Amino acid sequence: MEQYVIKGGTPLSGEVEISGAKNAALGILAGAIMTDETVTIENLPNVKDINVLIGALEDIGASITRIDEHTVKINGSSISRLSVDYEYIKKIRASYYLMGALLGKYKNAEVALPGGCLIGARPIDLHVKGLKALGANVDVSYGLWSARADKLAGSHIYLDKVSVGATINIMLAAVLAEGKTTIENAAKEPHVVDVASFLNSMGANIRGAGTDVIRIVGVPALHGTTYAVIPDQIEAGTYMCAAAATHGDILVKNVIPKHLEATSAKLIEAGCVIEEYDDAVRVIAKGRKLTKTHVTTLPYPGFPTDMQPEITAVLGIADGTSTVTESIFENRFKYVDELARMGANIKVESTVAIVTGVERYTGAQVCAPDLRAGAALIIAGLAADGITIIDDIKYIQRGYEDIVGKLNKLGAVMEEVDSERDLQKFKLKVS
Repeated sequence: MEQYVIKGGTPLSGEVEISGAKNAALGILAGAIMTDETVTIENLPNVKDINVLIGALEDIGASITRIDEHTVKINGSSISRLSVDYEYIKKIRASYYLMGALLGKYKNAEVALPGGCLIGARPIDLHVKGLKALGANVDVSYGLWSARADKLAGSHIYLDKVSVGATINIMLAAVLAEGKTTIENAAKEPHVVDVASFLNSMGANIRGAGTDVIRIVGVPALHGTTYAVIPDQIEAGTYMCAAAATHGDILVKNVIPKHLEATSAKLIEAGCVIEEYDDAVRVIAKGRKLTKTHVTTLPYPGFPTDMQPEITAVLGIADGTSTVTESIFENRFKYVDELARMGANIKVESTVAIVTGVERYTGAQVCAPDLRAGAALIIAGLAADGITIIDDIKYIQRGYEDIVGKLNKLGAVMEEVDSERDLQKFKLKVS
């Protein structure tokens, strides 16, 4: 019965420290097994997706030593099995990075087909296309996909659609391939750049990450390294939206402001003041009126699809009628029905949400349909009049480290409860 329960109506204020980027860390963890030397990864977020992938690496024989909750040492020399059918790996999308890593190192891999949040079709056809271009024989059947090659050879690969996952997976496989690989129409997201920087710190030769053409010259072997994961731009954006929705004033620390420009721009259009520092942004919404704006999700550097539910939660209580257009995933508006329980006035027409702002949200019992939708419901709950109860918080825990503790330090009134008794105690405490 694990639930989040929130007493809304308190403007957030203070400082919040952002954790390492989950989406970068998943690719980096997979890449860490591509050498027989020890790799130290710092600034890992302590979230379920990361812990599941670490468990899968241990399951195939990699040696994992936890230095603390944010630092691990990984040694891939003891890997004894190239088939990854770990019980929980099916639950995370990034399980496919183990295909690129194992195929690149051992020229043989079998991995359970990935799961993750049901926000729309996320086929692996571009991954398959890229690995085949490198010389692998790929088969997808019986809930598994496998790939084998006598050798991998560099190739020219054009991605028909911008794909973060395919870009990273092909990059992983190509760094140990013979010759040169070019990935055209590559994804430019910060976590693509971070995985490339990590692999380069291990001796890979990757150029162009962050542009739409990535060039890789294969090397014979990779070596150990120590590497710190970049800050999580989506976690940062979530707290920025929470400040806006509650008319708060917070300093979001340990960020790269450039990665947040698309989110900052929309919050400014909606009436917030954003102050940028070297490694922090301040969001000021106290005493300010939120107003309509229009948002379209696009690959980086456009507005991130992972921030779409959160900005919609903000616009739901802004003056006027906003539109939110989702161009990446077709099922990303499932949370709208849950926001409607809280009083939102949102109509979805195909890939566009028409958001007519209401004066306020009201507390209700809602259910998180996926990770980022769950974050949007938290934002709405923080801004709502009354008590909000959020079910299915397992999705939220996949990607947000200590979200209850961080929000409470900003003045929120929020708890995680796991029984009816605890829920009633919370209600009595805040009544």
